[in-house]
Amino acid sequence: MDEEAPPSAAAGRDEVGPCGSLPMDPRGSRSPVSHCNARQSTRVWIPDPEDVWRPAELTRDYKEGDRSLQLRLEDDTIQEYPIDAQSKQLPFLRNPDILVGENDLTALSYLHEPAVLHNLKVRFLESNHIYTYCGIVLVAINPYEQLPIYGQDVIYAYSGQNMGDMDPHIFAVAEEAYKQMARDEKNQSIIVSGESGAGKTVSAKYAMRYFATVGGSASDTNIEEKVLASSPIMEAIGNAKTTRNDNSSRFGKYIQIGFDKRYHIIGANMRTYLLEKSRVVFQADDERNYHIFYQLCAAASLPELKELALTCAEDFFYTSQGGDTSIEGVDDAEDFEKTRQAFTLLGVRESHQISIFKIIASILHLGNVEIQAERQDDSCSVSPQDEHLSAFCRLLGVEHSQMEHWLCHRKLVTTAETYVKTMSLQQVVNARNALAKHIYAQLFGWIVEQVNKALHTALKQHSFIGVLDIYGFETFEVNSFEQFCINYANEKLQQQFNSHVFKLEQEEYMKEQIPWTLIDFYDNQPCIDLIEAKLGILDLLDEECKVPKGTDQNWAQKLYDRHGGCQHFQKPRMSNTAFIVAHFADKVEYLSDGFLEKNRDTVYEEQINILKASKCPLVADLFHDDKDSVPAPSTSAKGSKINVRSSRPPLKASNKEHKKTVGHQFRTSLQLLMETLNATTPHYVRCVKPNDEKLPFHFDPKRAVQQLRACGVLETIRISAAGYPSRWTYHDFFNRYRMLIKKRELASGDKKAICRSVLESLIKDPDKFQFGRTKIFFRAGQVAYLEKLRADKFRAATITIQKTVRGWLQRVKYRRLKGATLTLQRYCRGHLARRLAEHLRRTRAAVVFQKQYRMRRARLAYRKVRRAAIVIQACTRGMFVRRIYRQVLQEHKATVIQKHVRGWAARRHFLRLRGAAIVIQCAFRRLKAKQELKALKIEARSAEHLKRLNVGMENKVVQLQRKIDDQNKEFKTLSEQLSAAASAHAMEVTKLRKELAHYQQSPGGDVGLRLQEEVESLRTELQRAHSERKILEDAHSRENDELRKRVADLEQENALLKDEKEKLNHQILSQSKDDLARGSAQENLLMKRELEEERSRYQNLVKEYSRLEQRYDNLRDEMTIIKARRAGSPAAPPASPHGLGQLQLQAASDTRGSGICVVPVTRPFLGGITEENWAGCHAPDGAFPGSGISPRSQECQWMCSLSFPVGEASRVALVTERGVLTTTAVECTLRGPGVWSFPLIVDEMLSTWKCHISRLVMQTPGHKRNPSNQSSLESDSNYPSISTSEVGDTEDALQQVEETGLEKAALDMTVFLKLQKRVRELEQERRKLQAQLERREQQDSRKVQVEPPKNDIDLDQDTDLAYNTLKRQELESENKKLKNDLNELRKAVADQATQNNAAPGSPDGYGLIVSADQRRLAGKSAEPNINARTSWPNSEKHVDQEDAIEAYHGVCQTNRLLEAQLQAQSRAHEEEVECLKAQVEALKEEMDRQQQTFSQTLLLSPEAQVEFGVQQEMSRLTNENLDLKELVEKLEKNEKKLKKQLKIHMKRVQDLEAAQTLAQNGKRHQELSRQVAVQRKEKDFQGMLEYHREDEALLIRNLVTELKPQALAGTVPCLPAYILYMCIRHADYVNDDLKVHSLLTSTINGIKKVLKKHSDDFEMTSFWLSNTCRLLHCLKQYSGDEGFMTQNTAKQNEHCLKNFDLTEYRQVLSDLSIQIYQQLIKIAEGVLQPMIVSAMLENESIQGLSGVKPTGYRKRSSSMADGDHAYCLEAVIRQMSAFHTVMCDQGLDPEIILQVFKQLFYMITAVTLNNLLLRKDVCSWSTGMQLRYNISQLEEWLRGRNLHQSGAVQTMEPLIQAAQLLQLKKKTPEDAEAICSLSTSLSTQQIVKILNLYTPLNEFEERVTVGFIRTIQAQLQDRNDPQQLLLDYKHMFPVLFPFNPSALTMDSIHIPACLNLEFLTEV
Repeated sequence: MDEEAPPSAAAGRDEVGPCGSLPMDPRGSRSPVSHCNARQSTRVWIPDPEDVWRPAELTRDYKEGDRSLQLRLEDDTIQEYPIDAQSKQLPFLRNPDILVGENDLTALSYLHEPAVLHNLKVRFLESNHIYTYCGIVLVAINPYEQLPIYGQDVIYAYSGQNMGDMDPHIFAVAEEAYKQMARDEKNQSIIVSGESGAGKTVSAKYAMRYFATVGGSASDTNIEEKVLASSPIMEAIGNAKTTRNDNSSRFGKYIQIGFDKRYHIIGANMRTYLLEKSRVVFQADDERNYHIFYQLCAAASLPELKELALTCAEDFFYTSQGGDTSIEGVDDAEDFEKTRQAFTLLGVRESHQISIFKIIASILHLGNVEIQAERQDDSCSVSPQDEHLSAFCRLLGVEHSQMEHWLCHRKLVTTAETYVKTMSLQQVVNARNALAKHIYAQLFGWIVEQVNKALHTALKQHSFIGVLDIYGFETFEVNSFEQFCINYANEKLQQQFNSHVFKLEQEEYMKEQIPWTLIDFYDNQPCIDLIEAKLGILDLLDEECKVPKGTDQNWAQKLYDRHGGCQHFQKPRMSNTAFIVAHFADKVEYLSDGFLEKNRDTVYEEQINILKASKCPLVADLFHDDKDSVPAPSTSAKGSKINVRSSRPPLKASNKEHKKTVGHQFRTSLQLLMETLNATTPHYVRCVKPNDEKLPFHFDPKRAVQQLRACGVLETIRISAAGYPSRWTYHDFFNRYRMLIKKRELASGDKKAICRSVLESLIKDPDKFQFGRTKIFFRAGQVAYLEKLRADKFRAATITIQKTVRGWLQRVKYRRLKGATLTLQRYCRGHLARRLAEHLRRTRAAVVFQKQYRMRRARLAYRKVRRAAIVIQACTRGMFVRRIYRQVLQEHKATVIQKHVRGWAARRHFLRLRGAAIVIQCAFRRLKAKQELKALKIEARSAEHLKRLNVGMENKVVQLQRKIDDQNKEFKTLSEQLSAAASAHAMEVTKLRKELAHYQQSPGGDVGLRLQEEVESLRTELQRAHSERKILEDAHSRENDELRKRVADLEQENALLKDEKEKLNHQILSQSKDDLARGSAQENLLMKRELEEERSRYQNLVKEYSRLEQRYDNLRDEMTIIKARRAGSPAAPPASPHGLGQLQLQAASDTRGSGICVVPVTRPFLGGITEENWAGCHAPDGAFPGSGISPRSQECQWMCSLSFPVGEASRVALVTERGVLTTTAVECTLRGPGVWSFPLIVDEMLSTWKCHISRLVMQTPGHKRNPSNQSSLESDSNYPSISTSEVGDTEDALQQVEETGLEKAALDMTVFLKLQKRVRELEQERRKLQAQLERREQQDSRKVQVEPPKNDIDLDQDTDLAYNTLKRQELESENKKLKNDLNELRKAVADQATQNNAAPGSPDGYGLIVSADQRRLAGKSAEPNINARTSWPNSEKHVDQEDAIEAYHGVCQTNRLLEAQLQAQSRAHEEEVECLKAQVEALKEEMDRQQQTFSQTLLLSPEAQVEFGVQQEMSRLTNENLDLKELVEKLEKNEKKLKKQLKIHMKRVQDLEAAQTLAQNGKRHQELSRQVAVQRKEKDFQGMLEYHREDEALLIRNLVTELKPQALAGTVPCLPAYILYMCIRHADYVNDDLKVHSLLTSTINGIKKVLKKHSDDFEMTSFWLSNTCRLLHCLKQYSGDEGFMTQNTAKQNEHCLKNFDLTEYRQVLSDLSIQIYQQLIKIAEGVLQPMIVSAMLENESIQGLSGVKPTGYRKRSSSMADGDHAYCLEAVIRQMSAFHTVMCDQGLDPEIILQVFKQLFYMITAVTLNNLLLRKDVCSWSTGMQLRYNISQLEEWLRGRNLHQSGAVQTMEPLIQAAQLLQLKKKTPEDAEAICSLSTSLSTQQIVKILNLYTPLNEFEERVTVGFIRTIQAQLQDRNDPQQLLLDYKHMFPVLFPFNPSALTMDSIHIPACLNLEFLTEV
């Protein structure tokens, strides 16, 4: 007994009531009829000899003192039920029909035996539910029929669910154990018990199958399959047919399944208990031996089993004693093959299997050995020719003679000598049987040991789950030693079960914080002590076994003597060899005969020794002494100190003195089992056998109630009923019984308080319920009472509704009659009314005539009077208004005075005096007013006189007088206001001072002081606010001064720049003149120097070339070796990284055969090479000529890609890690033998214009994005189309791009289109100039051939002339174009400034023009640098003066342009400053206005003045601070802008100085050789992207592995796919198959890597699904296949692949798309699946429709506090909307989106329908209504998203029909036909399951009858439906990727800078 058990728990076992009913509990656990409930129509249970309990109904009320009850039975017969006069015990009450058939028996309101039995019967017979919860126990009834509820789909349906979420099932118990093991990290046990034939083995098997499926294995050992494979083996050697079961386990086993830390199965271990060895040699009628014997006999014809010499089972004694040797429906030969396969799977070798079969066959032969009795009774013999004995010896490998001798003899050993004694026939038979049993027992133990070895693992076990499959309580007509041990084990298990149930009940009460009372429950410890205590039954049995002459009768007598007085031990009256033990389940009579022999288990040592000497290794190993000394492997679990020992009891040598008895071994192993169970968390499964005839779905109440009493189910019910069996959460109680709550109580938001008040009002007895922390606990019967009240409430509401409807119908009828009557009355009254109307019309006409006449006469009189009255009123009203105004003013003042007087009683005297003074003042003022009025009248008279005298001047005087009056009035008004304010303020101050003095004198003076202090503090705050405002104003003024100063400084710097420019111009002119003079003298010297330099450079180049060539050869050899090692690997060799100082060459061949040399060069490497080494490619300062850019840091890497096709024009690209910086035209010429010259001329014109365009295409911030299908000139990006390769000609340009910011730029399409047109014109003009240049060259060459050779001077002059002419033309055209451009730019900037209202923060055109001019200036200044550093093929040339002057004029124009722009900017800044000043003035005016408002508030009361003033001042200061902050930010932005402009000017000055210095040095050395620039013809972008092989990894990294979908928001959808195709197309264009293969392989691997990394990111997976599909579509669209080109435009057909067929890669991409699609579906399903059940079935989408039924002990997991964590349908719809938005934004094909949602809706349907089929609590009419509403919402969402064509609605058809099935009427055959015709998408099994599960939530709903279900089955029997009950929610529809060509052309794709793909070159 556990320590938690109360003392009263050991009080003993209650007596069983009549007919096996439970006794009456003090608290009413039996729930009998009470006196108050015994009324007519009360339903009760009465005992019945056939059905155990029978329902009845009272026909009359029971009164106190009645001796019987009058009952009506179900067959309408009347019966008198007598009442015991002493106990006065009434029958049990029946539960309401709504509670019948519950999943949990503890949910019943009345908990007693008849209720439990009836609930199980209803569930088993009517609903075909074999599982039912009873608290913590799962009751499993054997259906004797295969049910489709154990498939993989059901396992997955229960996986992850809480116990109680689904209908009861063995899988739910297994899942609960698995979940508790993972959550609590504690070992678990599942105890499966029940009598033979109840289904224990099958239940244990399904539990292990569940663990094997859910847990899986942590490695590739398939340990879960081995665990399942052990079942066929153990069934074959341990199960047999009995009278009660065809596959009865004749041993107990405890299987421990071990798990690792991740809770995967890593191993298992099995322990067995008490094998029934006697079955080997004896079987009762209609029983069989163990299955393995019959399996061997059935397979005896196999070749490998021929040597066993077996025949049919009827030929052997040990297999034919029971009669029939076969089992109906069982194929022994097939089972034998399964057994052999299981042996093989467990690793048992074939030789060992044959040895096992030999041993088993030898046992059969041993049983057939014939023993012949001799003439004497005490001896017998065996014939030497006995074939069975020979077969026995041959199979076991023992000597025939010895076995023949020792079968009939035995050895007696004494202290002196040894005797050999013969044995009688019975002794020989017993010895033979004992040997057979011993051999089988040893073999059984060995097989178990081999199974454990196969299931053992070397990994550390973290935890385990044990499954105990042990025999249940047994009682037969003859009970022997085996039944005694079985019942002893069940006593121990029942004790553990009782204590665990009691402890759980106690923990529940303590957790809920309700009073805990001791519960009296049956304690079987006295019975256990009777069996196992000292001198108990087993102890006395062992003692008797040690006595030499001990007998069963002596042992029985000792039991009578020792335990005769024990209450659990009884002696039968008619027997002296039997005894009775009162077990917890029943009394069992045991026959003592055979107890000693079975306990000793005697086997003669001589026979064992023969077996030890066997030639067969396995046989010798079975009986070797050392075997027992080997310790069995043990496992231990975390947190448990219980060692798991060997499952087989240790067998020692046959020495009787040292051998342990069977009883002792069993008691030890049982003790170990109990220790293991106590160290784990137990889960109980009680198997019940419904009938003894093994009939499917046939329920025998007698047999069922016997087993329920024996297995402890009723004890659980009794313990629950003794307390508070019914338990409701507050949320569920509120939802169920809210109709009983009054409306005023619902106003409270606290549901707990509402529940408390309702229960206290409904149930008056406080002991009938208790309020826990989260639940309400009810006594038995209270829920039924509440259900009755609820039903009455509904019934009353129904009556009210009916009454209202009937009244409405009568009112409608009455209104019809009333309407007809009114119609008749209306016509009659109409006739009369028309007659009256005619009379009235005539009368009215006469009246109208009279009225008009009288009206005219009255109107004339009225107008006369009105004119006179208006004149009088005008004068009078003016006087009255003035008087009223004065009166109102006086009243207002008097009101103010009265308010203060009434407020303060102390000022009454003062106010009375002031009132008197006011009266005097009024009289005086009245006098003055009269005087003034008199004076005015006199003045008016004089004016009248003047009017008469001078009538002509009257108008002028009146006008002047009016002006004067108006001015006087205005002045007077203002003066009065000012005087009134001043006087009011003075009076208020005086009043406040007087009041202050008064308060100081009065006792409440401290209040005045506090008010004064508060006023002073407010004034101080006001002053501080004024000071802060003044500080801000000062700071603003200082900032303005600083800005003005900065503008002045800039203007001064501009003036200095002008002066410096003039000086530079003068210097250029003077130097040009001097250089012309010195040029001729130094020409020869320079030519010699150039020749030396050329030689030196040539030698260095030859040396470097030889070294690089050798290096190239070495690398090529290494690559050859690597390729040979890879043996044809398709992957391209990875590019070597560029290290510092490393130089590497890679040679490749294009289609023309020109070599390309790629030289990666780092800055340190460049630093070590002189100018001679690089032949003009490297400048002394580290800059490359023509670029104008120096490396910014030592880490910056450069790379020069040079192509050397001899005699052809090529490009030189200067590349850094930031991208392409410049592109120059190169002509490689061969000067002399092997001497190379590298002239480099920068194509400045085109690159400058590209930068110019890049600056001008910046749009305004509000410009919208263009459609994605437009060309690249109309880019779809929100960002400017600026490429670093285009703006990289100078460092200034790069810096300008960085300062501008790519993300802040915007596109002005008007300017952009103009510039685009202008660029085309410039390119055309450039082509014309180039053509002219070529014609000039041709003409010159012809002249050279025709004309005689000239001297050097003439040749130089001609060359100079041609060059100067061409240069002049270029400069003139360039200047003209620049002027036109400048005008257009100024116009565009002006328009843009107008649109932006010259906002200070908005970008204007100044920076654009400056950057463009800067680049032009940089280009012009770079030309001397180029010429000075480049050697030309012609001779030395002089600089022409006109050329220099032309360049000077260009510089002057640029400077003037800059000056004009700077002045314009200065003016704009000044205007901005003026605007700021105006804003300051406006702020000042606003401040003055607020000051006036503040002064006006002084008229208010002091408190209101202070509050209002402070609020106004605080709000004003806050607004001013915010405005000033914004102003400061704007000024800071302007300051930064001016600083940038200053940097630009400084940079320009430095460039001019550098250019001037270079020009001076060049001219001083007479290096004026020039060459005509060879211009490359610019080609249109053809939609191809070129990249170098070594940049492939960078391309994949930036475009695939490290790309975020958010970075491409707003760009063309599927942009990475387009870029990859353009790269593939270029590789196809150059016919580089390795590049194509490498790029596609890297792309696919990169996508797989990204998807693996983001395996749970829906957005990333959708992004790459769309890009993969788009790349696949591009490969199809541009493959050249006519089938894919039908929708292409002519431009798109030009972009098709030319050289390669990528059909295989299309298949690879298609497979990859399928994988990505499946991953996308998996992610989406993982997100949606947890929401589905709660949203579709549990959430109340229609409020108040669904109800909650009591759920008993297993509460639903979603029934949390108020259901806050439950999902609703809106959450599912929001999630799917998010999925749809992501896929649409990323450009996924609409067809794929449709398939995605079809798959998701199928998953929603499958999960919802599966839960509906596995949950009884949701199969109701209200759930059908909710489900139909939810489905309609989903359909509406599909239509709203235009997804209704996806087929998703069709996938929901089974769910729609299931919802309709729940709502349809289910009574008549017509209803059955309607259901069958409607439910076409549901299988017959699903329809029947739903109908079986249908549960009414209210009493007025009816259950589905069994007859109706049978009708449905009969009508659907012709259907060929699949046998699977549940839908496979993991099923995935095959996905199709239809061809979806793109309308975009490749040349319209724009690459945003955020991708960092500057190394890609547009081709």
